[in-house]
Amino acid sequence: MNIKEQVQKIDTIVSQGAIVDALKEFFADNANTSDYGNGGTKGKLEMITKMEGFAGAIDKVNEITHHHSIVDGNVSASEFTFNFDMKDGNKIYWHEIIRRIWNDEGKVTHEEYFNAE
Repeated sequence: MNIKEQVQKIDTIVSQGAIVDALKEFFADNANTSDYGNGGTKGKLEMITKMEGFAGAIDKVNEITHHHSIVDGNVSASEFTFNFDMKDGNKIYWHEIIRRIWNDEGKVTHEEYFNAE
């Protein structure tokens, strides 16, 4: 599986705001995540549930910008800026690096988020 192509595909989908769709298509069933050391998820279904809840809480997408991606073997890193107005009145601004580990089938087995600011 060409990991560079997979990274380009998932980053394009995320850039369009279809984060849940990206998870459904590109995550392995046993994938896990780590969120700035503040917990994470175990398994694709838990991550989808978490992200469906998050996406449903967004009132307005102000910006999703994909800056760069790099691939080294089965590891990728993608830099994004996310800027959302939430339904509860909060504003979210994340400038982050998303590090992914991919399996031989082209599915993400681990995703970790790092603050890029």
